[in-house]
Amino acid sequence: MADQEPLSLDQLIEAMSKGMKPKDQWRIGAEHEKFAFDRTTLRRPTYEGPRGIRAMLDGLQRFGWTPVEEGGHVIGLERKNEEGFTASVSLEPGGQFELSGAPLRSIHDICSETGQHLMEVKQVADQINLGFLGVGFDPMWTREDVPVMPKGRYDIMRAYMPKVGSLGLDMMLRTCTIQANLDFDSEADMVAKFRTSLALQPIATALFACSPFTEGRPNGFLSARANVWTDTDPDRTGMLDFVFRDGFGFEAYADYALDTPMYFVKRDGKYVDVSGQSFRAFLKGELPALPGELPTMKDWGDHLTTLFPEVRLKQYLEMRGADGGPWSRICGLPALWAGIFYDAPSLAAAWDLCKDWDIADHERLRRDVTRLGLKAEVAGRSVRDIAVDMVAIAREGLKNRAMFSGGMVDERGYLTELEDIADSGITPAERLLDLYHGEWKGDLSRLYRDFAY
Repeated sequence: MADQEPLSLDQLIEAMSKGMKPKDQWRIGAEHEKFAFDRTTLRRPTYEGPRGIRAMLDGLQRFGWTPVEEGGHVIGLERKNEEGFTASVSLEPGGQFELSGAPLRSIHDICSETGQHLMEVKQVADQINLGFLGVGFDPMWTREDVPVMPKGRYDIMRAYMPKVGSLGLDMMLRTCTIQANLDFDSEADMVAKFRTSLALQPIATALFACSPFTEGRPNGFLSARANVWTDTDPDRTGMLDFVFRDGFGFEAYADYALDTPMYFVKRDGKYVDVSGQSFRAFLKGELPALPGELPTMKDWGDHLTTLFPEVRLKQYLEMRGADGGPWSRICGLPALWAGIFYDAPSLAAAWDLCKDWDIADHERLRRDVTRLGLKAEVAGRSVRDIAVDMVAIAREGLKNRAMFSGGMVDERGYLTELEDIADSGITPAERLLDLYHGEWKGDLSRLYRDFAY
């Protein structure tokens, strides 16, 4: 790479800005993670073995999935849909099973894709005595109980995490989330969507809160997953106060990424540990782990995936505030954000909900909802009242989108569960706690029996 030209700031910015696309090309992506467990012992499965994660990945290949390998291990799967877009199955560090869906036109398509995936997973899992559970935090097992998957980047992250926060290993090994990915048509549109969704992300956290148990007991949180992110790595997480400052745009996000310490560089199929080192130094050929070597655009893209704020910018915006949950809420999260993002009046109305909040409000709200859920307050209003308004705005946006299924039903029905949660003021976590203290009599095995996919 001696003759390689150094990357310019403009090239780094372009890596994000080339995601801009006209409204008629906007898509929606949904991602979700889930915990695998042995139905007999409830333990998290190892990678190897007849009831392991590798067996799951091998079994799913009968449905047309192509294996992705690293170091001789199958560590993921890919499959193209009829339009040529790729969906993937990947592994989080503790074997959490993730579907990263293809970019699709409607929530109907997302629900169909998700339903097909869960059906395929269940068919394979049933044959090897595994089940899958959608919650935000492992309800039963310690960090030490969780087998680690054979992926090189995770070895580097596991070594680095304890240096920068006390809960990073929990994030890696014991959390699951639902995410939604959405498009923008210009820098100004990206900024409006980023600010609105970042401010309102804690409201989504409260609506989806579903992680009240740790190591077999209530943990004092409604979203233990969201709490983990408050002490994982302050350099790459949080509410990004600069997003709300005048002049925010692609360049400001690129500067943030450049100032975030690196994890790794991938060379010849292997991960080089550069944890804590600077991408700015890399741009000058001064990376201590790779002296004289300059980064590629692939290196920059890899680095962007190691940033973990509540909303993340790549060539689209990722909503990252929700706990894992059942099929209905996997469909509900992209419905919530598509209704807000993809209808201009709805985006404006959603911004009106939060435009007067200051940075202290954002940070306090992010922490308060982990324990209080919909009972938290911000700027004189309860999160429950804001959630009611937010879901209603999304509903109007989906009505205006007028995306109909074959049965001539629009997308508003996917918000029904979120409407119920907001109207009741009771989070999914509180409903689980009521069962734990009541009908279940403290027996958390009922969670695995009654709420598995």
